[in-house]
Amino acid sequence: MPGFEWFGEEERKEVQDVLNTGVLFRYGFDAARQGHWKARTFEHELARRLGAAHCLLCSSGTAALSIALAACGVGAGDEVIVPPFTFVASFEAVLGAGAVPVFSEIDETLCLDPQAIENRLTPRSKAVMVVHMCGAMARIDEIAALCTRKGLILIEDTCQSVGASFGGKALGTFGQMGCFSFDPVKTITCGEGGAVVTDSAERYKTAHAFADHGHDHTGNDRGAEGHPILGYNYRISELNAAVGVAQLRKLDAILATQRAHKAALKAAMSEFPQVSFRSLPDESGDSATFLSFMLPEEKPARQTARDLNSAGADGCFYYYDNNWHYLRQWHHLKQMRAAARLPVQLSGSCPDYSRAEVPRSDAIIARNISMQIKLAWTPEQLEQRIAIIRKVLGKL
Repeated sequence: MPGFEWFGEEERKEVQDVLNTGVLFRYGFDAARQGHWKARTFEHELARRLGAAHCLLCSSGTAALSIALAACGVGAGDEVIVPPFTFVASFEAVLGAGAVPVFSEIDETLCLDPQAIENRLTPRSKAVMVVHMCGAMARIDEIAALCTRKGLILIEDTCQSVGASFGGKALGTFGQMGCFSFDPVKTITCGEGGAVVTDSAERYKTAHAFADHGHDHTGNDRGAEGHPILGYNYRISELNAAVGVAQLRKLDAILATQRAHKAALKAAMSEFPQVSFRSLPDESGDSATFLSFMLPEEKPARQTARDLNSAGADGCFYYYDNNWHYLRQWHHLKQMRAAARLPVQLSGSCPDYSRAEVPRSDAIIARNISMQIKLAWTPEQLEQRIAIIRKVLGKL
């Protein structure tokens, strides 16, 4: 990853199709677009690949989360279980819906622990937002079974794990809605873009309207469309979708390359007994965007991440100190600093996030390093990286 490493004539051709028509908007202008419907094409091909009945492209992965929450009826006062290790968009979308993020522990999968979820449930719990972090899966079968048993909505944030699967079933298709991101650093990219998938025709209909100012998309006259619900503008442009069409068609080659690169690096790291690896419930379904490994304690993990990066093995993330991906550094959330008062603040139901404690998650993330797997490495560069890894880990 990311997909932009493999930009080529395929992306240029799809974009030029759009520019030749002059139609950048995804709806209407039927005659002028000369048969080119890039958003529709991407939606059809992604739904087919994932085995989902319906797919809707949107402007970002964050938009996808907001759309999914709305389509599932999550709103004011509802509690949504989220992990403390995720991108900030996960809790932002929950707060934006007027709902309450409730942080629950992760396990060695780096994703939500099913048992910990059950311990965080209250009468106000409405949904679980499981995040498949760093290219691989949560214990999604157990989490899906828990949600079914407890009558909870399951939303999958699969923004970092397009192409990954569990038991042969695509991540993003276990819950009521699955969400994807195609931003600049994702496995496949549109520049900016996202998608939601679902098997529910009714949820798809609601999502499609919500993402386009409530339009019901009936008939051929956009000006005469009805507005069954209030909505927002989360549309994707044809230019962004065009890039995504070409990228999606490269996904199999991208995954194969990532998996080969990761296997070579993991084999080298396995020589060192101090190193343990992230738990993968289905190793064959790993999209291999990252190689996540642990050291016995926080101090050597932090130092090793520094040493690997400075020695030339760049792209080693120590998430415990990261401002974007871990609760420990989300000071804006802990102090609830917003541009205006949020519904959760006005309702009086806002937890004191400054006192949020996830000790098991801290113990895992403090020892974890995640190494980004790149597509463009030559065989020589891969061997150089392996030599750096052996040198750095050999000092432990």
